[in-house]
Amino acid sequence: MNFNEVSFEFAAGDVSQLPKSDMPEIVFSGKSNVGKSSLINKLVQRKALARVSATPGKTATINFFKLQEFRLVDLPGYGYAKVSKGEKRRWADLVEGYFAQERNIKLIIQIIDIRHAPSKEDMQMLDYLYHFQFPFVIVLTKLDKLKKSQISVQLNYFKELFSSYDGIEILPFSSVTGEGKEDIQKKIEEYIILISN
Repeated sequence: MNFNEVSFEFAAGDVSQLPKSDMPEIVFSGKSNVGKSSLINKLVQRKALARVSATPGKTATINFFKLQEFRLVDLPGYGYAKVSKGEKRRWADLVEGYFAQERNIKLIIQIIDIRHAPSKEDMQMLDYLYHFQFPFVIVLTKLDKLKKSQISVQLNYFKELFSSYDGIEILPFSSVTGEGKEDIQKKIEEYIILISN
């Protein structure tokens, strides 16, 4: 499966603008500044396909990137305090509207910073995905920011914390070193090829 042939396809700022779901979709979800864009860029070996914003909360659209066999869907980051209540409501309506449609979602990659405990919004998102039985994995970013001894402590912490999500996999990742990239790519391929309708 070729991850390098990819192009930006569409940005939807409203539910009515969402494109037809005519390909398998791999969805990226996480709070602002968690390294979502950096993860996408690393997976497809592009420096700036998904824009890495210096201002958290700036991405207010659902961005679609097209590959040969599937799409990457980049949800807007949540949980940034300086975004207005109206903008937060618009974000929630947009994301809820996306999930409410009959879309060909193969896998959701829920992203959390390995250095920090999940936020309230992270837990709400995980509960939502689990409750509605969406297929998802948890990717822990910023792996390079920790020492090896700290990594094992944090991985054990997250495994225990998320033990109630039966069968959910946790994949550590660094956009700096690329560690974990191939594991995530393999997981995407597995869900597209093996778990195809």
